[in-house]
Amino acid sequence: MTSERALVSVVDDDESVRESLPDLIRIFGYDVRAFSSADDFLNSEWVARTNCLILDVAMPGMSGPELEEELIRRGDRIPVVFITAHKDENDRIPLMQNGAVACLFKPFSDVALQETLDRVFA
Repeated sequence: MTSERALVSVVDDDESVRESLPDLIRIFGYDVRAFSSADDFLNSEWVARTNCLILDVAMPGMSGPELEEELIRRGDRIPVVFITAHKDENDRIPLMQNGAVACLFKPFSDVALQETLDRVFA
């Protein structure tokens, strides 16, 4: 019998984030796919399989919030966790009001990420 682990997809234009964050998420027991842009994610086979989406807020091209809106428009309701280097509470509030599970400020702790993922998959 095989058990499928939940899939967390990470979309961030920062290569260092795409390299380090998946390793941490795997330690927490999830499968992970990383994408360098919203378009790469949208054009992948992984959209329908993704159980949680970790999105950078500010990316070239389509931003994280724009990707979330596009997914909703398409009928894909995936829990979203935003990550951002811009530590402005006024930017965070609308993201949360629009349905994000969380908005973590970079750099965030391993514990904060694990607690957030635990909430998503509770």
